[in-house]
Amino acid sequence: MVDAERSVAVSGETGDGFAVFYARWRDPLRRALALTLGSVAFADEAIDEAMSRAAANWGQIGIYDSPQGWVYRVGLNWARGIFRKRRREVLTDSFVDPGQESPKPDLDLLRAVGQLPTRQRSIVVARYYLDWSTAEVATAFDIPAGTVKSRLSRALARLAKDLGESQ
Repeated sequence: MVDAERSVAVSGETGDGFAVFYARWRDPLRRALALTLGSVAFADEAIDEAMSRAAANWGQIGIYDSPQGWVYRVGLNWARGIFRKRRREVLTDSFVDPGQESPKPDLDLLRAVGQLPTRQRSIVVARYYLDWSTAEVATAFDIPAGTVKSRLSRALARLAKDLGESQ
C-alpha cells in the first residue's frame, strides 16, 4: 500500500477510514470465509468478530500493508478456536448462500476443496477466490512465500487427484 492510500485508510478520528475499509472488504472476506469454513452462517459470525476487532484497533490495523489479510486471518483463527471448543470437524458439505445469485457451483470442486486441511484450504481460497498474489497471501498469514507455494502445490495436487484430473 502506498503512503497516500495508507493515510486515507486511517484518516479521520471518526472512523471514516474503517468505514471505507468495511464497505470494500466485508462481503468479499465473508464469502472467502464461507468457502474456507463451509458454512455461510459461521462465516457471518467470523467476519463480524474479525471486523469488530479491527474497528476497535483501527489505528494500528489500518496502517498494515494488508488489513484485509489481517481480518481474514483473525476470522479464520476465531473459527478454528470455536471448532476446537466444539470438538467438531470443519463442515465439508456444499452450501448455498440465498443472498447471492451466481452460476451453479461445481459441487465436486466444492466438496474436494472442503476436504482439504484447513491450512491448505485457506491458502487456496485466498489465492484463487480472493485473487491475492503469493506475496499478499504470505503477508496475510504471516508465513514465508515459499510456505504459501508449497501448501498451494500440495493442495492443487490433492485436488487434481480427488477430481480425477492429470497434473
